Amino acid sequence: MSQALALWPAARVRRLPPVLAAVAVVVLLALPVPPDGEGGPHPADVASAVLVVFCAVRLLRGRLRPLPRTAAVVLGLPVVGLTVAALGASSPEAGLVGLCRYLQLFVLVPAAVLLLVRGRSDVRLLAWSTVGLALWQGAVGVHQYATGTGASYQGEQVRAVGTFGPQDVMGMATVVALGLVCAVGLALGSGPVRQRAVAAGCALALLLPLALSFSRGAWIATALTCAAQLLLSGARRALAVGAAAVAAGVVLVAGFGVGTAMLQERVDSITRVTEAPDRSVTDRYTMWAAAAGMWREQPLTGVGLKGFPEHRDGHASLALSSGSETEGAGSGYYRQPLLSPHNMYLLVLAEQGLIGLVALAGSWLALLVLGLRRLAAGRRRPGGGAEADCALIACGLLMWQLVDFSYADIGGPSTVLTALGLGLAAWWAWGAREAPAP
Repeated sequence: MSQALALWPAARVRRLPPVLAAVAVVVLLALPVPPDGEGGPHPADVASAVLVVFCAVRLLRGRLRPLPRTAAVVLGLPVVGLTVAALGASSPEAGLVGLCRYLQLFVLVPAAVLLLVRGRSDVRLLAWSTVGLALWQGAVGVHQYATGTGASYQGEQVRAVGTFGPQDVMGMATVVALGLVCAVGLALGSGPVRQRAVAAGCALALLLPLALSFSRGAWIATALTCAAQLLLSGARRALAVGAAAVAAGVVLVAGFGVGTAMLQERVDSITRVTEAPDRSVTDRYTMWAAAAGMWREQPLTGVGLKGFPEHRDGHASLALSSGSETEGAGSGYYRQPLLSPHNMYLLVLAEQGLIGLVALAGSWLALLVLGLRRLAAGRRRPGGGAEADCALIACGLLMWQLVDFSYADIGGPSTVLTALGLGLAAWWAWGAREAPAP
């Protein structure tokens, strides 16, 4: 009897879905980031490493099938450029740190997610956990705006940053935007009506914190991605839902009061980035030019991983400021140095050259093409609509990231969501078939 009781918990643990290891990464992103970057790696980053180890142990113990050959080639393609760029880094330490970070985000964690997700229910579980995280971070952000305890913006501490702090102003915007993309995918699927209604409500609720993040890049990426999701789900539905979303946005903005002026100014700044750019846009253009200069200097291999900060001043014009000023949200005044071009494609081009950009962007493009092709084939296949929400989630997360990379690059704890999104895109491309539990 006692022996049976001892075996019972172990048996229950073995029956738990392996994807819970990925869900744990999402849940840990709800923890606050230590002020001023203290405290070492974020728990979510540590959990992503544990996720990879857990997947490797399952493969070895269960003698499970490894990655499909095409998946191994596509997901492993970035290793070529990364290895070359790591060898060309200014120091072995910089090369090793950069190599580990890139492998974590673009190779190892996506491959682990692909292997751990067993079917549509796992995808939905991971998507709902992302929506839940977005609602939590969004609620914290709205409270920061309402109480004046957010990050500083135009002299007022009203910028919603969630638990990520002013040093990572894009953290909450990224989480909320990806949660919104997941919610839209769930709402456009063929699940129960109540579930789709709840997902649609979550998507509408997330519009407010996304607006209060004052992140122009996240706004653009989210708008384009949700529009693509609507079009992929059907033209008629796209028109109806699009009209409802516009109406909800008008009502949402109309209720801001004094915040309307800030939002209006931020929206207007998107259309005049070339005529009258603000300080942040000027800095961004200057760093983009610096990244292009580094690439022209080393077109094939780049200046090496982690090399942008070291070579920045040698290629940047005098228009570049010494840093961005941050404060509020529990942190004091801090002048944050500008150590990246805030454009993932230009960062890769500068540090890894054409070899790295072709390898990394080629991997992402292959995932997108394969995912969209499978989505189109599923719509024509009888019963294919049952997995429409999973398709829209996987393709939507990848599309959002590819657009956002034009305005942002990797950095901060929220970047692990990029790796999870790539893993879901890989699952949709190669593993989107219900499999029995091992």
